[in-house]
Amino acid sequence: MKPLFKDSLTVVNVGLAGFARDVVAAGGECVALDWQPPAQGDRAAGRAVATLLAHPAVEQANARAFDRFVAAQPALVDIAAARDVIDAMGRNRRLILHAGPPIAWERMCGPMRGAVQGAAILEGWADSTAAATQLVEIGAIDLAPCHDHAAVGPMAGIISPSMPVFVVENKAAGNRAFCNMNEGLGKVLRFGANGTDVIDRLRFMARTLAPTLRAALARTGSIELKPLIAQALNMGDEVHNRNAAATALLFKRLATALMGSDASRDAASATLEFIAANDHFFLNLSMAACKAMLDASAHQPGSSLVVAMARNGVNFGVRLAGTGNTWFEAPANPVDGLYFPGYSVKDAAADLGDSAITETAGLGGFAMAAAPAIVRFVGGTSNDAMHHSLRMRAITHGVNPAFTLPSLDFAAAAAGIDARKVVDRGILPVINSGIAHREAGVGQIGAGVTSAPLACFTAAIQALERSINGDGSIR
Repeated sequence: MKPLFKDSLTVVNVGLAGFARDVVAAGGECVALDWQPPAQGDRAAGRAVATLLAHPAVEQANARAFDRFVAAQPALVDIAAARDVIDAMGRNRRLILHAGPPIAWERMCGPMRGAVQGAAILEGWADSTAAATQLVEIGAIDLAPCHDHAAVGPMAGIISPSMPVFVVENKAAGNRAFCNMNEGLGKVLRFGANGTDVIDRLRFMARTLAPTLRAALARTGSIELKPLIAQALNMGDEVHNRNAAATALLFKRLATALMGSDASRDAASATLEFIAANDHFFLNLSMAACKAMLDASAHQPGSSLVVAMARNGVNFGVRLAGTGNTWFEAPANPVDGLYFPGYSVKDAAADLGDSAITETAGLGGFAMAAAPAIVRFVGGTSNDAMHHSLRMRAITHGVNPAFTLPSLDFAAAAAGIDARKVVDRGILPVINSGIAHREAGVGQIGAGVTSAPLACFTAAIQALERSINGDGSIR
């Protein structure tokens, strides 16, 4: 022991940083290892991780699910009223879809309540917000998550029967996904605004925008979205909070098609003007494409890969490929970001919207390295953006070769969030997001970066562990 204490010590410290500081203060060298027990010390979750890591059946299930995800070929094939393509809306049912996991009217946040009221007015079911509220409270209007009906929607995520939706089909497997159309910024339904101007814009979208775009699509044929997204990533987008390049690429395809379509000159002009004024127009297409890719890998027994992350302004929900349609929920985290003048975190609703489907597919926050300019909107630095993209590799099954990041020497984007790795390594999926005011109708008050809560993933892997039989087979 004596030679040990006579020599200069080089120590590896695991745990409390204070121990490392004491070694350095005593003249030694110390390498501090940032480590914590899996699941923050939760024994049941730790046992589930130990059971599932390197489990042959789980590894095989993940490989199958990931292969289907990578092979997916999402394409815009139609634009239609929601009631004509979403089966549950087809029987004159008063159904409104919303973002995130299921939530009762009484627990909904302000923006989502305002958006539901606006949708009821749009459909002609009510002539005021008070009348809309009464209909919901007596059960005359049904509410359900978009994800339960192969759909997604940003922020409040509201889809009602007359609203036009993008119809995106995975050409490799035939499954379809739906998303409403982006209204633009300002006073919009997705942030809970429901005034006359909001309803008038939604009616314009149904009567003019949607049929005009459908006429253009008849000329172009189905539009492959994966190559378009890949090109946008190489032009500075991450297709969640930055869609300037993707929207421009889509505009280019549509403008030439409209010139030869049977749409009227006035309708074509109004449609192109609407898209040109909204850099976020492509977001909803990006979301539908990601939903179609991820649904291709869903319902794979034994898989620990995440196929949905969604928020309803109260709770954050996660679904795994191996646990069916079960939601694993925890309170949604606040968003740390940049606020518009006059607003602060005390004004903000909790994390909201289905747009985290982009991160679930390896885009958005996972691809921030492709969009260094995004930090001017969500905060941080360009180095932070690259750090986020690199760090996400630690919790994913692999990479998506179709999506490359120029600032990382065109490395492929990390994809296939593995719930086992999230819990084992304590690294949470990063999400960049808009911030909604907690009251209906105020609108967006900022943007920033947040993460999924760990509790969702610990609950998910424990449920997955219960699906493994004693002989290692999957129930």
